[in-house]
Amino acid sequence: MGAPVNSNLLELYRTMRRIRTFEERVGELFIRGQSAGSMLHLSIGEESSAAGVSSAMKPQDTFTTHHRGHGIFLARGADPKQMMAEIGGKESGYCRGKGGSMHIADMALGHLGANAIVGGGIPAVVGAGLSSKCLKQDSVSIAFFGDGAMQQGILYESMNMAALWGLPVLFVCINNQYGMGTRIDQATSNTAFDQRAKAFGLNGVVVDGLDVEEVQSAARWLVDDARGGKPGFLSIDVYRFFGHARMDKSPYREEAEELEGRKKDPVLFARNKLIASGLETESALDATDKDIAAEMDATIDFTVESKAPPLTSMFRDVYAVGEPEPEAVGSRIDRVLARDDA
Repeated sequence: MGAPVNSNLLELYRTMRRIRTFEERVGELFIRGQSAGSMLHLSIGEESSAAGVSSAMKPQDTFTTHHRGHGIFLARGADPKQMMAEIGGKESGYCRGKGGSMHIADMALGHLGANAIVGGGIPAVVGAGLSSKCLKQDSVSIAFFGDGAMQQGILYESMNMAALWGLPVLFVCINNQYGMGTRIDQATSNTAFDQRAKAFGLNGVVVDGLDVEEVQSAARWLVDDARGGKPGFLSIDVYRFFGHARMDKSPYREEAEELEGRKKDPVLFARNKLIASGLETESALDATDKDIAAEMDATIDFTVESKAPPLTSMFRDVYAVGEPEPEAVGSRIDRVLARDDA
């Protein structure tokens, strides 16, 4: 239970607590009817994946995420206020309110884009890895995805190319046990996902996501090897605390299963480990939690007070610079009718 003397567990705990609290506020924003769109997906229970893998990355590294990627982006240094504003569809968000919960991107932080299509972001890291290798940029590109993507052919094409070309790429499967409402052992007969990666010539590791330090240790080895041209695959076993999306009440899971699954709480495990090892006191952690709660409360206030993007910005960032914007249907009809009258 003890942590090593040079442990950065406190930093990892703080990252996970920020993710957990942010996601709770995202759920609150949705309940208040102030989020953009009708769908969003929380990563509560998966915090060790974001914190552990991100801590092994360098500033020049890039990544893609899936539709449950808020925590990953936050762990990579995203501003929670801008993130929440994006989820709220506000102009002060990362994508000026156009991306919403599932399509956040920020090239400055190496975020090549979230993707709501299962496995949709995976091939982008192969391109990024090829670019890094050709340009000698010493950067690794990481694809984060859920266990549902383990049944997608694009993953296997991507792993094959990454291994064949020796690309600096890492594939990270956050196995939360369910692809929407289908339990993983009902989707595949072999859940040893690392074996699939090894068959293509990649390093392959499966780790228990309960302990964020174990995730970090595995990620460091895999990222370092990927940087040297040996791509890897990491499967992190976690439990999705809530339904697939915010409105999903998980009718496909028994209450007893959910209660047992939620005992696999990486945030609580790290907190108890810090106290037991003498790295931090309970009162100090309470103070940390309180500060984080205040930080995340402010994200909702910021979002509510921010302005919605004006209609005139609809095509901004959609067409290349210098390209004329498409004419609005209303003005086109007015122009055609005016010509007929003449």
